[in-house]
Amino acid sequence: MSAILAAEGTGKRKWIYPLIRKGKYYKWRSAISYVYLLFFFAGPFIRIGGEPLLLLNFPERHFVIFGQSFWPQDIFLFMLASLVALVCIVLFTLAFGRLFCGWICPQTIFMEMVFRKIEEWIEGDANKRKKLDAGPWTQDKIIKKTVKHVIFLVVSFLIAHTFLAYVIGSDNLFKIVTEPLSLHIVGFISIWVFTIVFYLVYSQVREIVCTVICPYGRLQSVLIDQDTLVIAYNDVRGEPRGKLSKNADPFNLKGDCVDCGLCVSVCPTGIDIRKGTQIECVNCTACIDVCNDVMVKINKPLDLIGYYSENMIHKKEKPSFTLRMKAYAGVITILTCVLGYFIFSRSDMDMTVMRGAGMLYQEQPGGYISNIYNAEIINKTNTDMSVNIRPVDPAVKIRYIQSSSQVSKGAMVKTVFFVMMPASHIHSTKTDIKLRLYNGDQLKQTVSTSFVGPINE
Repeated sequence: MSAILAAEGTGKRKWIYPLIRKGKYYKWRSAISYVYLLFFFAGPFIRIGGEPLLLLNFPERHFVIFGQSFWPQDIFLFMLASLVALVCIVLFTLAFGRLFCGWICPQTIFMEMVFRKIEEWIEGDANKRKKLDAGPWTQDKIIKKTVKHVIFLVVSFLIAHTFLAYVIGSDNLFKIVTEPLSLHIVGFISIWVFTIVFYLVYSQVREIVCTVICPYGRLQSVLIDQDTLVIAYNDVRGEPRGKLSKNADPFNLKGDCVDCGLCVSVCPTGIDIRKGTQIECVNCTACIDVCNDVMVKINKPLDLIGYYSENMIHKKEKPSFTLRMKAYAGVITILTCVLGYFIFSRSDMDMTVMRGAGMLYQEQPGGYISNIYNAEIINKTNTDMSVNIRPVDPAVKIRYIQSSSQVSKGAMVKTVFFVMMPASHIHSTKTDIKLRLYNGDQLKQTVSTSFVGPINE
C-alpha cells in the first residue's frame, strides 16, 4: 500500500515505520552516502584556482562549476547543459528506472542515512517506534521525542548553512555568522527559513516528497519499457507464494516466496514490490537485502527480488542496449561535444564593436578620416580588469569620447570612441579594420569591423 494512502476509513495519513536491514546493497549505499555527505558539507569550502567547487548564486546570477565562473552572458551554455542533463535523465531512466532516487538523491540519502538512523538510535527499531507513537505521553516518550526533534533541528540547521553557502558563497556565509545581526537580516532569516523547511521535510513530510511532490516517479512510468532494469519481483519463480510447511503436498508445489511480508516492512514508501513496478518505488534495494536473507535461511537461490527487466523474467532474455537507448546515447554524445566545445573555447572577456548607426565619416585635422564606434566589453572572470582597445594597424589611432578602462568582475561596460585612419590609407568606401582588446598588456580578443571613408583619388 502506498505511503500516502489514507488509513482505512479514517482519512488520515498512514505513517510508515520501515525496518532497517543491513545487507550487501545497504552497505554499498551507505558507503556512497558517506562520500556524498563528505563532499556536500565540504563543497562550499573547496577551492579550484581561487574559486569554489560549486556556486549557484541566483540573486547575483553568478555560477561557478568546478572552479569555472559563468555569468548571465553565458546563459546559452546553461540552456545547452540543461538539455544535455534532460536527455541524460531520459536515457538513465530508460535503462535503469528510478535508480538515481535510491542511490544518489539527496532526499533519500539524508532521510535514510542520517535522519532515519538518528531516529532508530533514539527510539529503537520500527516496532518500538510504532509502539512508542501509539502509546501515551509518558516521561520516557517526552524525553525521546524532545531529544530526537532537537537533534533533527540541529542537523537541519547545519544543512541550511551548507545549502546557503552554495547559493551566496562561503565567504558571505561567514560574514552572516560572525558579523552583527543588523547587517545581515535577510541572510539570518534565510538560514532559519531553510532550517524549518528541511526540518519539516525530514521529520514530517518524508516519503511524500518521493511519492507525491517529486515528478520523477511519474516521468519514470512513461519512460520505462520491457527492457528497463528495475527492482522487480520474479513472479515466475516466486508464485504461487505460501508459507513453508513440513507436510507440503508434492503434487501442489509452491513458489520460492514464503509470503513473509518483510519486503513490505522494509520499504521506505510502504509498497509491496510483488505487485509489480510502481511509481512509489525509489529503487532503494531494501527489499532485495531482506529477501536475500530469507532465501539464505530457507536454502533457496538469491535474488527472488533483484534487478530485472520484464523480458529477463518472462522471456529469459539477457540485459541489452536497445536501439532506443543507442539513439539517446548518440544524442547525448553530440550535445556533450557541442557543450564542451563552447566551454573550452569560451573567452574570459568579450567585446562587441559596432559603428555608429547612420553616421558618416568625419574629416579630422592632419589628414585623418574618422568613424565613431560603440563597444560593449564584458568581463566573465571573478576579478576586475583594466582594459584598453588598440588597432592592429599602427597607422590607425583611437580617440575616446567615453572611456571605460576598468571592468568589474561579471560586469559589462560601454565605451564610445573615434577610429582615425590616414586618408592615404583609404582606397574604397569600406575598409576592413581589426581592433584588439587588452587587459593590461595581455591580449584577450581581436574583432573585425568596417571603416567608411571617401575614396582617395
